[in-house]
Amino acid sequence: MLKLSNAVEIAEWEIEITQIRAQGAGGQNVNKVASAVHLRFDVQNSALPPFYKQRLMALQDRRISKEGVIIIKAQSFRTLELNKNDALERLKELIQEAVKVQKARRATRPSKSARRKRVDHKTQKGKTKALRGKVDV
Repeated sequence: MLKLSNAVEIAEWEIEITQIRAQGAGGQNVNKVASAVHLRFDVQNSALPPFYKQRLMALQDRRISKEGVIIIKAQSFRTLELNKNDALERLKELIQEAVKVQKARRATRPSKSARRKRVDHKTQKGKTKALRGKVDV
């Protein structure tokens, strides 16, 4: 079970985890041991609430395919168990970020004094730069 919140959980049978060989340098051990993990999670066919599914499908993320399958590859660690935990944690973070409701932005304007200070600063800089010209001898 992957617990997302108090009410929402993902069952183990919904997550498909496959062992693969890690890429990159690492010596002879890398060529023999399949310690990397490929995690696949089908959003559309899962038991997630509809709100979660909508938010995940609307997300523009390269890890989510057009069919709604989340694919996460974990190969940071040397052991299979650590890579598996890393992949599950990244899946959990992705789903939680997708359903987080962003605070609405209120448009604000700078105050009169802030605008006046900005213009004063610009004129002061201009005067300083005007003094950098050639000197008449």
